[in-house]
Amino acid sequence: MDPKFQLSQPPELFARVDVEHEPDEFGESIVTTTLDKAVNWARKNSIWPMSFGLACCAIEMMAIIGSRFDVSRFGAEVMRGSPRQSDLMIIAGRVSNKMAPVIRRLYEQMPEPKWVISMGACATSTGVFSNYALVPVNQVIPVDVYVPGCPPRPEQLLYAIMLLQKKIEQDKDVVAKVLNLA
Repeated sequence: MDPKFQLSQPPELFARVDVEHEPDEFGESIVTTTLDKAVNWARKNSIWPMSFGLACCAIEMMAIIGSRFDVSRFGAEVMRGSPRQSDLMIIAGRVSNKMAPVIRRLYEQMPEPKWVISMGACATSTGVFSNYALVPVNQVIPVDVYVPGCPPRPEQLLYAIMLLQKKIEQDKDVVAKVLNLA
């Protein structure tokens, strides 16, 4: 080869990128994590909500299941009608004094861990219907995430689900709770 046509760059620059190099013993095949983080990852990506539509906010809650908003991207597409098969209760709409014991009973029937989203101004603070017949949902059961608005948009409910997923992801001592040691 003629010296004036020699390349001045190192030969690695022109090496093929699709040729696999001999990996070390394990390479990228090992993932390390804690059991708590693995359980939290599984829980946050498989939320099964129980739809509990009480008023006009329920229409907005139903919209998240459709293809436009697609709640299945977040692992929450299985809307359950039974409290024993769900771990998230979405209270959408105003809660009357007659409905409060029913909500409490359904909440008590849900398996642990369980979470609650209060959707809409009526569920959170009785909204524009501030009278003797309505009660805020946090006086009946504990609420994890509040969604403001009258009625709130489906995007707000999706954001609330993402906030709940962050809360689930940061849970501590999960294995001890599962084994009933905490």
